[in-house]
Amino acid sequence: MSILALDNVSYTYKSRYQEVQAVKNASFSFQQGKVYALVGKSGSGKTTVLSLLAGLDLPSEGQVNFGNTSTRQLDRDKYRREDVAVIYQAYNLFPLLTALENVMYPLELKGIKAKEAKPQAAEMIISVGLTEEVFKRYPAMLSGGEQQRIAIARALASRPKVILADEPTGNLDTENGANIVSLLKSLAHEKNRCVIIVTHDLSIAGQADVVLRMHDGEVALEG
Repeated sequence: MSILALDNVSYTYKSRYQEVQAVKNASFSFQQGKVYALVGKSGSGKTTVLSLLAGLDLPSEGQVNFGNTSTRQLDRDKYRREDVAVIYQAYNLFPLLTALENVMYPLELKGIKAKEAKPQAAEMIISVGLTEEVFKRYPAMLSGGEQQRIAIARALASRPKVILADEPTGNLDTENGANIVSLLKSLAHEKNRCVIIVTHDLSIAGQADVVLRMHDGEVALEG
């Protein structure tokens, strides 16, 4: 059974002056234990699909289903807190929290006490290729690549069932980018997570188990 599915999903952005259908009748089922790459030109609807899968918005038509439940019926705050994590291209780190505190944050939201959250967060930071030196640094004291890896560590800290990544290696050098892709693949294949990556990088897409291409709001299985 799929863990996450688009069921005839459409989404329309509306303003005073126009309507834009960003997603058109999209249907696809995502399984645990696999890495999916979502590719396509800018403006094709990739980020909108990611937002819908994350429960950040609801479809104009159709359903996004987590297991057997539509996101319309879910407690979407709880869903994002416990079941799904989003790795944002823009980091979205809290500027007044240290790197370690940023990674601890989703754990504490789940009710894990700081004494337990701290070593878990530290372990996750180490897993993305950083050292203890960054633990007490604030985001403004980190390079773009370091901020990206802290954002990834934070997303992974709560051990979500579904990981949604928007260009997760966009600000990393080749070596660190490869390490992050390897980490995401191991989470899917060894920890049975569902990993969905929006990417323009064909080398990342080439490592995915399934490649989906978006064109003018429509989703198609590639190859």
